[in-house]
Amino acid sequence: MKKILGIILLIGLIPADSFAAKGEREQRRLEDAGNVLKEILDIPDDIPKDLLDRAECVIVLPSVKKLAVGVGGSFGRGAMTCRSGQNFTGAWGPPAMYALEGANIGFQLGGQETDFVLLVMNPKGAKSLLSSKVKLGADASAAAGPKGRTAEADTDIVMRAEVLSYSRSRGLFAGVSLEGSTLRSDGSANENLYGRSLSAKDIIRDHKVGVPGSAAKLVAVLNQKTPRNLSDKKSLQ
Repeated sequence: MKKILGIILLIGLIPADSFAAKGEREQRRLEDAGNVLKEILDIPDDIPKDLLDRAECVIVLPSVKKLAVGVGGSFGRGAMTCRSGQNFTGAWGPPAMYALEGANIGFQLGGQETDFVLLVMNPKGAKSLLSSKVKLGADASAAAGPKGRTAEADTDIVMRAEVLSYSRSRGLFAGVSLEGSTLRSDGSANENLYGRSLSAKDIIRDHKVGVPGSAAKLVAVLNQKTPRNLSDKKSLQ
């Protein structure tokens, strides 16, 4: 009886969309990511425009939840989209599904549902994320993103960071440190979404697929808000 009760309780902790038809939960995640990003970018005092204009890629992880201790830790799932072109100077392209994992996420969540937005600030960071699992603060330098209409974008910490991270919980928006957490391409989610096995590089750099309808809002918001890459040209070579 106790064993059965334990199984029931465990099932109760699994998000409902885990039982959705193949590809449907990934489509919903992309739609949610588009809504989250639009809401955040429509507020001028949240992510600074000058930083967004210098980002090569953007990762959005909507509605991240903290799982109970002993069940599997904390994780978030969402998508990364990048500017197209060899030097990340073109329009925003199709997204690849990504996962964020680590104890630091649970610490930041505090038991609440949280949206995360991460800016990938240079080609080195983008290429690392496209090729392998990345530990923030070790494999890729990371920092809490500054807020405001004009950020202190020339401070050392921002200039050195490959990834700037932000969170929103219960309407409160802030830069947040995710050092020690890991980011990885979610291969099974990409296969569910696109119907075949594809790497993040296949999707984002090689454009072996188009932008799915569920990601139309996410990509359109970025093409509207930051159509041009304003990074230092030397950093893009």
